[in-house]
This record gives sequence, C-alpha cells and structure tokens, in this order.
Amino acid sequence: MFARAIRLCFLLTLTLWIPASLAAEKPNVVILFADDMGYGDPGCYGHPLIKTPNIDRLAGEGIRLTSFVTGSWCVPSRTQLITGRYMPRVKFNGGTGSDGKGGLPDSEKTLAEALKEAGYATHMVGKWHLGYKEKRFLPVNQGFDTWFGLPYSNDYIKPWVQTNEPLGLYRGDEMVEHPFDQDPLTTRYTEEAVGLIEKAEGPFFLYLAYAMPHLPIHVSDARRGKSAGGLYGDVIEEVDWSVGEVLAALEKKGVADNTLVFFASDNGPWVEMPPRMLRTQNKLWHAGSTGPLRGSKGETYEGGPRVPAIVRWPGTVPAGQVSGELVGMPDIYRTCLAAGGATLPEHVLDGHDLTPFLSGKADASPREDYYYFRSGLEAVRVGRWKLRTVTGKPELFDMVTDPYERVNRADELPDRVAELRSRMGQMAKEVSVKVAGG
Repeated sequence: MFARAIRLCFLLTLTLWIPASLAAEKPNVVILFADDMGYGDPGCYGHPLIKTPNIDRLAGEGIRLTSFVTGSWCVPSRTQLITGRYMPRVKFNGGTGSDGKGGLPDSEKTLAEALKEAGYATHMVGKWHLGYKEKRFLPVNQGFDTWFGLPYSNDYIKPWVQTNEPLGLYRGDEMVEHPFDQDPLTTRYTEEAVGLIEKAEGPFFLYLAYAMPHLPIHVSDARRGKSAGGLYGDVIEEVDWSVGEVLAALEKKGVADNTLVFFASDNGPWVEMPPRMLRTQNKLWHAGSTGPLRGSKGETYEGGPRVPAIVRWPGTVPAGQVSGELVGMPDIYRTCLAAGGATLPEHVLDGHDLTPFLSGKADASPREDYYYFRSGLEAVRVGRWKLRTVTGKPELFDMVTDPYERVNRADELPDRVAELRSRMGQMAKEVSVKVAGG
C-alpha cells in the first residue's frame, strides 16, 4: 500500500510538472512594429545621419533581412502579420479607420488567439487598425489579454481627416483618454511594454505597435533636437531608444535568451503624401527614406512593401547574418505559431515556417513567391523575377541584378511575362480580385 501511494504521488507530481516544464521551453515572442519607417531609415540599412544603435545591435545579434516584403500600407500589412493571410482573403466588411464599420471576422484565428491557446499571456501596446466600431473587433476580443493604444492611425483627426470621431487612447475595450498629447506617446508605450515584461510569469507574447513615424510626427521633449537627421531623425532615434528599453527589460527579467524578437516596419515611408496631409506642422521632409528602392508607401514598387526587418532568437538564429532571401510578413505569423507550439487554423495561410531557414538548417527561405495587392493584384514576384501590371504595360524586373526596378525586361523576355501573368491570374481568381492593368 505504501509503495502504491508513493507511485501515485510520483505520477501526480510528474503530471503537474510536465506542462510547466514544456511552458518554460516555449520562447517568449516580442514584435516591435514601426509605422511608415522606410527601408533606408535605420543605420544598419544605410542611413548616413540617423543613429539607431539598438536596432543595429538587434541586427548584429540575429539576422537582418534585405528582401522582406509586406503590404504597401498599414491595414494589409497588419492583416498579414495578425492573420498570416493576404488581405483579400479576410472579409472586413468595411473600413477600419475612423467611422469605418469593418473589422476582423470571428473566422480568423489571430496570432494572439493562437498563442493564447498555446499557453501564452498576450499583450498589445499601440496601434491596432483592424477594426474598432464594435467592441468585438478590438484587440482584447481578438486574443489579447491587455491592450493600451490607439484604434487606428494618429492622423485620423481634423485637419487631416474630416471626421467627428474622437481619436483617443484605449485601455482594454474602453477609451480612457481624449484628447491626449502625442509628443510623449512613444515614451508612454515603452513604459507600458517594459511594465508588462517586468510582471510577466510564464511565456508571453508582446506586440508593441508604435504610432511613429507616421505623420503627423511627434517626439518627446527628452529626445527633441538630438538627431543630426532633424525632427524626423529625432522620431526614429526615439523609436530606437524604445527598442533599447525593451531589450534591457528582457535582459533584466532574465528571459532575453529565450525570446524571439521581431522588428519591422508596416510599410515604406509616406513620400508621396496626399495634399490633405500638408497642413499645420507637416512638411514634405517629415517622411523617411526608401534607400535605393523605387516608389514609397501605397505603391507596389519596392519602396512601398519592402521594409527593414530583423529577427533575433538566441539559440535558434545565429548572430550576425544578413540575407537577401525573399521573406514575407505572413511568414512571421506562421513562424511564431511554430515557435509557440500553437495549432494552425484550418483555412489557407499565405505564410511559411521560417525556422529551418532562420536556424541555418535550410539554405534558402521557403518562400518562392509573393503577391502585391493594391488596386486589385498589381504585381507578383517569383524567385528573382517580379512582374508589375498596374500601369497597363508589363514591367518585368530582375530583383537580383536590379532591385531598384530601373530596367524593364518585359520586351526581352515575353515568355517570362506570360508565365508570371498566368500566376497572377490564378491568384486573383482564388482571392476574388482583378489583375490590375488587365
């Protein structure tokens, strides 16, 4: 009897211990998401004046991706990150900015929902932009345990947008502050994120979606006038300061070595800003740099969808890597689910698990193609070749020898054009949109 009791106690202890042990092995996931930061804005991507030592350090301790693509403006990009799917697959049934009545449907399994099911605490700080008019669309009803931030972009107020909808800060599902001062917003978001890390118990997912450097740009008094890159440089350097604070908090907590950190921008800079934005304090030079890339936010030339992107994951991703392999935002969703041991949704995903590639077990990224949506399906990249049709005349670019999209090779390679156009037609039919430009 005594021996049987001992065995029962041992089995009970083992049963209780296994989940905790497995939970301890799950990496924390931290996503740091800038808004409208250009490919050429961080120092490690070549900016000559703006200093970003913390972003540069992150790159040095992980992998810096130089062919990372996403949606060319905020909602498609955030859709890819949070659902792992191209935006046309997701039925928002309306806009998601001020006065918009649309939002993520219940049929989507968000990144937060998937990781929460896998045993993670889930937190969001910052801009959402995936629906707010009904409370069911807000982050705390889309898998996040907590949320402090804005429901959409910081310009959805007069004089830039003609709306009577108040732009206010939310906590949970309630607006808690209106009006508010945007100058210290990056600092406030950072303090919130650091506090969540300090209080964390067990594996956690933290999504910090900055308001900056989206127009109108704002910076705290503590970092105003400090950058050689002017006011815009101040804003980028404050985001970099925030990255440093988050990394320091992970280290202080003792979890830095068991945390996957992903840093990126949602899309390129707003170089071709609409006339509505050129009011009050906004200036043409308050937009970032695409580096050597053609185009900018809202376009399907690379300056819109190609963004700075870095992954640091100690013990999995070897440090000091730079890769030009094709990677897309939906891959981050898929990779985070794999890292967290989460269950995949049953519907079609557009992302791939990057873990074998990031860890060095595979030489190449699993992504072979990427589809660029804007006014319908405007372009596709397959391997080294990108076809863009929106102008009505096919534009074919070799993204290896000409990532700047200067030389149109369409007349020279009609068979390649036909092949890529066919693939565009198949995808457009699959997601119920038209191929732009015919």
